[in-house]
This record gives sequence, C-alpha cells and structure tokens, in this order.
Amino acid sequence: MSLRNWILLLLLGAIWGGSFLFAKVAVAEIPPLVLVFCRVAIACAALHLVLRFTPHRFPLQPRLLGAFLVMGFLNNAVPFSLLFWGQTEISAGLASILNATTPIFTFIVAALLVRQEPVRAHRIAGVLIGFAGVLVMVSPSVTGLGDDPLWAQLACLGAALSYAIAATFARTFRNIPPLVSATGQLSGSSLIMLPVALLAAGNWSPFATSAIVWLNVLALGIGATALAYLIYFRLLAEAGATNASLVTFIVPASAILLGFLLLGERLDAYQFAGLGLLLTGLLVLDGRILPKRRRPA
Repeated sequence: MSLRNWILLLLLGAIWGGSFLFAKVAVAEIPPLVLVFCRVAIACAALHLVLRFTPHRFPLQPRLLGAFLVMGFLNNAVPFSLLFWGQTEISAGLASILNATTPIFTFIVAALLVRQEPVRAHRIAGVLIGFAGVLVMVSPSVTGLGDDPLWAQLACLGAALSYAIAATFARTFRNIPPLVSATGQLSGSSLIMLPVALLAAGNWSPFATSAIVWLNVLALGIGATALAYLIYFRLLAEAGATNASLVTFIVPASAILLGFLLLGERLDAYQFAGLGLLLTGLLVLDGRILPKRRRPA
C-alpha cells in the first residue's frame, strides 16, 4: 500500500477504536437505543449533505429502498444496539476485542452457511484459534470468577454476528457507489430506530444531558460513522478489501490504549491472553502470513 493508504488505515483504526470510548461515555447518560438513533441520524444527515455535492443521486426504486432497510437493520440498528447495551456494563476495550470476532463470523456465514467463500484448512484453524480466545475471555464470567457480566459480552458477540450477516448481504450493493449504499443504509437504520428510540426514551431528557456527552454523540455520528465510512470506502477503492481488512487488528489496540489513557480502564491478564489468541486466529484466517505453495512448472 502507499504511504497515504497506511495513514488512512491507521486513522480509521483510531477513529473506530475511539468509537467505543465515545459510546462508553455517552451510555452513562443516554439510553442505549436512543444513542443508536442519535448516531445513525447524525451520520445519515452528514452523508446526505456530502451526497449533494457529488454526481450521485439517492435512488428511490422500491427494491433498493427495501434493501437499504435490511442493510440498515443488520449493519447499524442491531449491532449498534447490542454494543451500546453491552457497554453499559463492560469496558470499551473489552467490547472492541469481542467485536473483532467479526471476520470469524463472516467466514462462518459466507463459507459454511451461504457457500459464498471457499473453505480452506487454514481458515478452519483460524476460526478454532479465534474462538479459543473468546472462550478464554468469557470463561471467568461463565464460572462466576469474573466481574464482567456474561450477557454483556454475549451482546457484543451478537453484534459481530450481525455485522457478519450484513457483510454477506452487502453483495446486493456491488453495482452501487459505496457512498450511495452507505447513505442508504443509514437512512434505513434511522427510520427503524426512530420509533424504537421514542419508546425507549422513558424519562430521559436531552436537556438534562451534559455537554460532554453530546460532544461524544457528535463524535460518534460524524467522526466514527460518517467520516469513517468515507475513509473506509476510499481504502477499499485504492488498497482493496484485503488490505482494508487490516483495520480489524488496529481497532482493539486503539480502543484499549485510549480506554487506558482517557478512562483509566484496565484489562485482566486472561483478557489479554484471549486477545492474543483471537488476533492469532485472525492472522491464520487471513492467510497472508502462511507460506505460499509453489506450483510445479
């Protein structure tokens, strides 16, 4: 990759890692489902504004509008809701680690369920090593020896599974400009989350929410969603999907470091051990570190 693409990759990893911190601060005062609506609605408005200054136009065909709703549900509404719900009880760093299982679930969905990807021995090994890391991380909660609730960790894993299903469904938009599809799915998730947020708001008042929390909400919507999508799609276009997927390794490191520096969060030894196994599994699943077999001349 070029130097610019490496800079964009590191920037994207830092932004998405920071999103877990923004959410952790915001869910202290805003109900999780309300926060999801705020995030997608702000990002949706920002991308619609960007779209107006491009040659692309927002499509209004019923088939595409329905697909945008499905994608918004799978790629925004469900995973954001589960992550924010889980982060009411667990740290930003742990949530980011569990969310890094997305490539493992993506392989399972794409290769084993819908048969869109070939099954290779190294990929099976990567999945098994990655899940071993997950078991190491959640085992104290299962045995009652850990402080992090099991349900919160399972919620973050559920978010990763939803992202994986969304990645498989995203093939529907292969002939649509990425900016248009991103704007469409955020429009769909905003429509889905509006009535949900109204029902979940309860006694919450936006006027009673502190300014620092609203700044984190803006950072979630504009920075970690709208801007991050633009960077990610630029990387996809210039560096390819394989290189862009390297962001998976940067996000947990970024979230853990920022959580330690800004929120004073600390991970336990078994969580670091689980992270090591998970990242090893992702490297094996990716396959680039494995020696290439030479074909006979």
